[in-house]
Amino acid sequence: MITFCISTFNNLPYLKLAVKSVKAHSFYKNAPFIIHAENCSDGTNEWLTENKIKYDLEVYIEPNNAIVKGIGGGMNFCADKVKTEYIMFLHSDFYVAKNWDLACLNIFSKYPNERMMVFSQRFQPNIFNENSRPGTVIVPLEEFGAYYNDFNEDYFIEYAEEFSKLNDFEIPKPEGVSGLIRKVDWDFIGGNDSLFAPSSYEDMDLFLRMRLKNFKFVLTSKSVVWHFGARGSHRLEENDGKTSKRQQECERKNYSNWINKWGSPPKHDEYGAITL
Repeated sequence: MITFCISTFNNLPYLKLAVKSVKAHSFYKNAPFIIHAENCSDGTNEWLTENKIKYDLEVYIEPNNAIVKGIGGGMNFCADKVKTEYIMFLHSDFYVAKNWDLACLNIFSKYPNERMMVFSQRFQPNIFNENSRPGTVIVPLEEFGAYYNDFNEDYFIEYAEEFSKLNDFEIPKPEGVSGLIRKVDWDFIGGNDSLFAPSSYEDMDLFLRMRLKNFKFVLTSKSVVWHFGARGSHRLEENDGKTSKRQQECERKNYSNWINKWGSPPKHDEYGAITL
């Protein structure tokens, strides 16, 4: 039915939480689970090797001298291995709530004839001094914890369950390079463009191409995830709370790549979804 997919780069403390939560809280606990580790030097490779049987993981470890695929390329790599009808992409800094996967799958039964991608409502600590936006609620650092070592798992699971009970809405917006999609639809759109490797702008490019091909986007309040906030790319813990040089360089480079490809800066609709 569903294959879970994570591509990760030197994000081990958060990856451990992500895997734990998927195995503990998903409806499809025994679904295939693919993890792609790229150029990791923080113990990720060793941990995956030691725990792949325990967590029933299909693990692919790239050598440190491999060509960098990045976030989008890692998704493409995982998707090529999927044999189920649906692909569920998630980040290595996610923590998922109960039945998050089933809630996304239920949306497909409502729109059986649509090319579509379905997304989870996010909660995220306020590490970037930003405001909440459609599909993502920004919460104070002390509410659930902001780091892997102070995150209150039980409180979040309880809160997420109550949130889903009290809310029933759909937002026509994609949210980050994560979500549930049919494998045939992923193959149809061609995955992420390697132009934007290793990170930044690949999600907007993917979603704009989807929009131009009349994909439907649904973000549902019935599926909830915690997002620690781009810990795998911005690497705040390693840089005194500042975005990594790699990410800054990617953002500059890929802004130019975006302009060259699409002809003008990114535009967004009233929900914050990418548009021309």
